[in-house]
Amino acid sequence: MRVLLVEDEIRLAENVAAALRDGPGFAVDLAEDGQIGLYLAKDRCYDLIILDLMLPKLDGLSLLKKARASGDRTPVLILTAQGETRSIIDLLNAGADDYLSKPFDLGELIARTKALIRRGKGAAHPMLTAADLELNTLEQSVRRAGKLIDLSPMEYRILEYLMHRPRVVVSKQELLEHLYDYNWEHHSNVIEAHVSNLRRKLDAASNQPSIETLRGRGYRLIARREGSA
Repeated sequence: MRVLLVEDEIRLAENVAAALRDGPGFAVDLAEDGQIGLYLAKDRCYDLIILDLMLPKLDGLSLLKKARASGDRTPVLILTAQGETRSIIDLLNAGADDYLSKPFDLGELIARTKALIRRGKGAAHPMLTAADLELNTLEQSVRRAGKLIDLSPMEYRILEYLMHRPRVVVSKQELLEHLYDYNWEHHSNVIEAHVSNLRRKLDAASNQPSIETLRGRGYRLIARREGSA
């Protein structure tokens, strides 16, 4: 999953980004002011935007309104030091999906981000299923045909991304952009190896194929059971 964090407090931004990378394994892009944040929100595809309100150049509320006016429906989590009821109502009316008041617990932040991303993908429940595959986003565990499968962090992230998009062809570039930070081009020669290892581990637990490669197009999760059309 790929997250945009718009926060001008450098130490806070670095701590939040590190927690999101080391915990759920998200790719995180940082913006230190509202103008850069708005540019990145329009230029790239994110699964979640974490947005501070008090930003230089363009405040968070204005950024949110501009993004929503342009048709951007990406889930937005607001970080705010403002606790007034009126301010919260204004944020929700402007299109915010959730908010956290500073100071906040990083564990709660991670839980909120996971919930918003699941909801944004149309999967409010932490368990994702496709045929005989089960992925628990809270435990970060994977089972196939009831067998627990040991995956590397990158293999898990690839599978989670594919399971959010069953039967959809996901290009190599899309995977790279969502799994890595800015310089994803540096990792372009290893994505095939990760997918190959993931496929091998999944297929070892079942007699059914799991991920198909469509030459020149990308990868697709095979979400059908044995005997189905």
